[in-house]
Amino acid sequence: MFDLKAHLKTLVEAHGPSGHEGPVRDLVRAAWTDVVDEFEQDRLGSLIGIKRATQPLPGPRTIMLAAHIDEIAMMVRDVVGSFIFVQKVSGVDNRIMLAQPVLVHGRRPLSGIVASVPPHLLKGSNNNNRYPEFDALVIDVGLPADEVAHLVRIGDLITVDVPLIELGANRVAAKALDDRICVAAVTACLHHLKRLQHVWDVYAVATVQEESGLLGARTAAYKVKPDIAIALDVGFAKQPGVNDDKAIDIGGGPGIGIGPNFHPKLNEKIKDTARSLEIKLQDDLIPGASGTDAWAIQVSREGIPSALLEIAIRNMHSPVETADMRDLERTGRLLAEFIAALDADFLSALSWDELKTQEAVS
Repeated sequence: MFDLKAHLKTLVEAHGPSGHEGPVRDLVRAAWTDVVDEFEQDRLGSLIGIKRATQPLPGPRTIMLAAHIDEIAMMVRDVVGSFIFVQKVSGVDNRIMLAQPVLVHGRRPLSGIVASVPPHLLKGSNNNNRYPEFDALVIDVGLPADEVAHLVRIGDLITVDVPLIELGANRVAAKALDDRICVAAVTACLHHLKRLQHVWDVYAVATVQEESGLLGARTAAYKVKPDIAIALDVGFAKQPGVNDDKAIDIGGGPGIGIGPNFHPKLNEKIKDTARSLEIKLQDDLIPGASGTDAWAIQVSREGIPSALLEIAIRNMHSPVETADMRDLERTGRLLAEFIAALDADFLSALSWDELKTQEAVS
């Protein structure tokens, strides 16, 4: 039996910052080998697993599922003696980097820690309450200066190096749950589809470079040319300090994006499927840019009807992003049953001309 938590653990503990996702892509390829019919890869590096329809239509229909495999990271900007100074690559938060274990991707991987000045030696009465900026952060790999100079180069990447932690019966905390928990949801979907009949071809895409500008989704959508697409990403979970109006409940079921980035008829079909499965969906109101792969996919080529499903996490962009495994499992099942419910006529239901006609009649 497929172990979804073990699969997720493997994904989040791997290292794959934006533009350097190769190790994670290899893990995804291995996990999808038995559940897709073939693989493709675009020139930017996104992995595309294709599961052909079990009952193909005369005119093929394609759905693209997109979840990104890159993670936030840092970069070496200087080496001074035995210490490494850093610069962020994407959305790293300097407030939470102090004392974190990291992996420096030098000529060989080097374990290190983010060092800090002891509180006893801080100057000024207020400095004890301030967070150091990135310019002040240093990494100690425990080696003499000459070895550090030989092994570490300006521009080498640095990733947080922490294990997945199980919290109670259903919750986990780890780095890179954004967005590898959604990659795991796509894996779960593909496993469910093995027992289902479907007339649409499924293009499962592990996209690259989302954290540096939604780049992988843009090139993959151009290559796949899907009829419809569902992006999967994490959403802000409710926790102290987070506005409830901008968050969804952890463990409360998948979130679904509501706003101009998302096709209303596609959302309606997803909600109908969720109701039939008695899976709760949580509306996430996004009145502008969603900042997810759906934002890039929607405007590819002539335009692609797109939707967004979310898995709630706490502590986003930190080494302890926290999620509920039940949300992961429900999202995978919902995706599979939605795909199985798609028929030959679904595209016509998405027609803007038809929507205008219905509005005029009402």
